[in-house]
Amino acid sequence: MRPSNALITPEGYPFIAYSVGLFLLLAAGTLLLNSAVLAFPAGIAFLLVLFVISFFRNPERTPPVDTTLLVAPADGTIVYVGPATQEHLGACQKISIFMSVFNVHVNRAPITGKVVERFYKQGKFYDARHADASCENEQCGLVMEQENGVRVAFVQIAGLIARRILCYAEVGEQLERGQRYGMIRFGSRVDVYLPEGLEPLVAVGQTTVAGETALVRLG
Repeated sequence: MRPSNALITPEGYPFIAYSVGLFLLLAAGTLLLNSAVLAFPAGIAFLLVLFVISFFRNPERTPPVDTTLLVAPADGTIVYVGPATQEHLGACQKISIFMSVFNVHVNRAPITGKVVERFYKQGKFYDARHADASCENEQCGLVMEQENGVRVAFVQIAGLIARRILCYAEVGEQLERGQRYGMIRFGSRVDVYLPEGLEPLVAVGQTTVAGETALVRLG
């Protein structure tokens, strides 16, 4: 399955179908049996339908006109800005974005460039806000290179609830800034690794919008 422009991302269709089916079953039982006992779980099932539809929403995003700006790959909250070491880039800067279950979970390319590396690591499932999540949790990452040779890495990290990382980009593929390239299901984190010496345009606690919020200016 490839990234879609549909209002609801296709990855959510099975979950929506299951939740709708459960609601219809309980609602039918409530009406046919005139059961007050079934009315409460039917109401919970209806709220579940609304939640699942909201979780898999897939809104359009418009990157900044300034092409030197690297944009956030995920909706969420900044939980770390500072120095780091990344196995594919060495010493660098890192910006981490925590995605709660209420955020849009479609991920987008932060820059325009070519995918030069892709890596996957099995791991644990700490809360994605945990400091050890970046190195201990299951993750899938990409390294992209711009035409000027600047490389950045961004890593999808599974969380306490998220157990499914979807990444559709392959090595050699050209991605455009703000382009959809994958998603993580149900609460997670995305780490962005950048060259040293860049001035962050965001701070811990700030919220981000994937494909639109500028994290740094690459110059």
